[in-house]
Amino acid sequence: MANTRKIINDPVYGFVTIDNPLILDIISHPVYQRLRNIHQMAFAHLVYPGAVHSRLHHSLGAYHLMSNAIAELKSKGFDITAGEELGAKAAILLHDVGHGPFSHALEHELIEGVHHEEISMLLMHKLNEELNGRLQTAIEIFTDIHPKKFLHQLISGQLDVDRMDYLNRDSFFTGVAEGVIGYDRIIKMLTVHNDELMVEEKAIYSIEKFLVSRRLMYWQVYLHKTVIAAEKMLVHIMQRAKELIRNGIKTDAVSAEMDFFLKNPGAGAKIKQHLDLFCHLDDHDVMATIKNWCNHPDKILATLCRSLVERKLLKVKLQSSPFDETVISEKIKEASSLLGISEKEAEYFVFTGEAINTTYNPADEKIHILFKDGTVKDISQVDNALVQHNLKGAVKKHYFCYLKV
Repeated sequence: MANTRKIINDPVYGFVTIDNPLILDIISHPVYQRLRNIHQMAFAHLVYPGAVHSRLHHSLGAYHLMSNAIAELKSKGFDITAGEELGAKAAILLHDVGHGPFSHALEHELIEGVHHEEISMLLMHKLNEELNGRLQTAIEIFTDIHPKKFLHQLISGQLDVDRMDYLNRDSFFTGVAEGVIGYDRIIKMLTVHNDELMVEEKAIYSIEKFLVSRRLMYWQVYLHKTVIAAEKMLVHIMQRAKELIRNGIKTDAVSAEMDFFLKNPGAGAKIKQHLDLFCHLDDHDVMATIKNWCNHPDKILATLCRSLVERKLLKVKLQSSPFDETVISEKIKEASSLLGISEKEAEYFVFTGEAINTTYNPADEKIHILFKDGTVKDISQVDNALVQHNLKGAVKKHYFCYLKV
């Protein structure tokens, strides 16, 4: 019998144990291995050079935390069968498998009109057929039709292991200490009450730290102004390429798969028919194409591509109120004059937008605290709760990107 127990050395948690043939089959599958070639944090490495970890790193970390969470709940006497445990582990391994190149940054640009969750679901069904139905429980947990709701909450919820891993991992690889969370203590304090995932009252401060860390990571890392600039430049590169293609100007990608999605914008609506093409797409296709387009005859496309490759990014300002239209207009005129393009074309280099982050929204899904006397309170209702004061509302910032002169 083949050895089905393997260990993987993870820089964040140490050894991650793979001890089931199904988990090994998933990890060995090309659909999963593709995640090696997709950055977890898109262009954050242009600001934090260490942030080059992949979606595969993250999903293995989330799998490790899921293993710990289930072991903890079982030790407290909650009924989780071997099949349910395996299903939850398989589901968290595959939760991000539907991400396209550069994940959220290109979510609706390359494969239009389809969310990565939908593609993850299609790929799980595809794998389920190949694996003779062994993913059925995983699919039921992932889609929240399994009777034990708390298993789904471990995959997708305010306290899911997905969120715990990406905060911890992104903090580790960026070196931003503010993102460090007490994930191990939170997992130790997990409990189930009325089929709902909760935390024991001893974890209140760890949960507050978790929410604060999330807020700080969003503004310091995920929505860092330079990261916003780079990711918007990437989007504008794709938009310009598609505009040139619509106008009959030869604009080829380096791979047949990327070329197909660029030239068939309606393909996203029929993604089920194009899953094999999708599974051959990753960050390498996009970056190789962008490097190729640095010499494209179209000045706008070539300038955007060269700027991104050479990290000569747009200048960015962030503020709480909208930017003055006259200032925007002046910058558009400047870019138009500098590059010798029309003012309409200059909007590829001068633009505004909004960045929004909500740390904790009780209307969405609550984090419930279970007290020793059996009462349950939302984290924001706990006496002297930090989230009561200033973490519940959405924070909106306006950004303004423009060409350096």
